[in-house]
Amino acid sequence: MSPADFKRPGSLYGAVDLGARKQALEAQARRQAQAQATPPGGASPSGAVTVIDVTDDTFQAEVVERSMRTPVVLDLWATWCQPCKQLSPILEKLAAEAGGTWVLAKVDVDANPQVSGALRVQSVPTVMAIFQGQAVTGFQGALPEAQVRQWIDQLMEALAQYLSGEPVAEGEEPGAAPEAAVDPDILAAEKAIDDGDLAAARAAYERLLARAPGNDDARMGLAAVGLIERTEGLDPADVARRAADPGDIDAQCQAADLEMLSGSVEVAFDRLVGLVRRTAGDDRDRVRVHLLGLFEALPTEDPAVGTARRALASALF
Repeated sequence: MSPADFKRPGSLYGAVDLGARKQALEAQARRQAQAQATPPGGASPSGAVTVIDVTDDTFQAEVVERSMRTPVVLDLWATWCQPCKQLSPILEKLAAEAGGTWVLAKVDVDANPQVSGALRVQSVPTVMAIFQGQAVTGFQGALPEAQVRQWIDQLMEALAQYLSGEPVAEGEEPGAAPEAAVDPDILAAEKAIDDGDLAAARAAYERLLARAPGNDDARMGLAAVGLIERTEGLDPADVARRAADPGDIDAQCQAADLEMLSGSVEVAFDRLVGLVRRTAGDDRDRVRVHLLGLFEALPTEDPAVGTARRALASALF
């Protein structure tokens, strides 16, 4: 099984949550009426700020603080980057059309290593949308104008919908970004998994977790990468033969990993819960930790996880 085969819906892939910092968002909603009359920053409609150059020294004020009142689209580029020369004029054009409803902030990554390092930029061009001090969505690589325009429209629609409290379509999370609006590190991880580069996928998920420790996509993706790494090179027939011995802890854990990859989640959980019941001391703790690691590859609300957690508690106590 290749890394690309492990694509469990809701774990490795998903829309970026725009629901963080709820109180700040509510404050922003109260300011919307005033913003309609006077563009952010006090500029007149004809003189609204649309494009700014940002440095290491000005990033806090021009991007982080500005994003508390106006969405900021961050264009991370380099002078030697040919795709950047294609993308930047598109972004500048769309920013001018927007008239200050969002601001384009341009960062030369080579001249501003602190910003590029803090954002863990691996390639250019990279585009990130910053709202209320957080990166909420983005993309990598040069896209045609139509796709960039669609991305901007989806971003602004999602923000406006969330801030206004408008009802959303059935089955859609309030405040959720459009499905196409995905964090750049999630996009990087997806591509790395498809390319079979697990180290790059792990690095992308770790970058996202460093920025957003509670991000479920990154948590589950990182656990899935670990699962794939552990099972690379395993011979299922050999594992099954060794797992016939109920006391072979290595084989039992490997068998559970292979069962997870095949989609037999409940079987994997039952195997390890049973092993917890039969072991003690360090062996029991090792199996318990392994099982908890498998839980991380699934959403916390997954019924199989809830059932297995209750069974594990019963086995331990």
